[in-house]
Amino acid sequence: MSRRLGGTDAQLAAVAQGAYDVFEESWRAAMRYADAMTPTPGIVPDAVFQDLAAHWNPAQVVEITAVICMFAFFNRFAHALAIPITR
Repeated sequence: MSRRLGGTDAQLAAVAQGAYDVFEESWRAAMRYADAMTPTPGIVPDAVFQDLAAHWNPAQVVEITAVICMFAFFNRFAHALAIPITR
């Protein structure tokens, strides 16, 4: 899906490695936010949230947060039910 929406091989490789230098700063902030949110019950350091909020308006921050939470939900749901990955 990301390729259909303009994602490059370099960007996909960067995401897989957790190295976001190929993205614009606003997207790097969003990915750092996702990295902070995902392994916790939503506990994000203030500096990470402030960095995100410096690049995105409040409505966008809510949308970014909702997307991160939904993907975390989907992943946990699939893992709990041992749903195989489809390609």
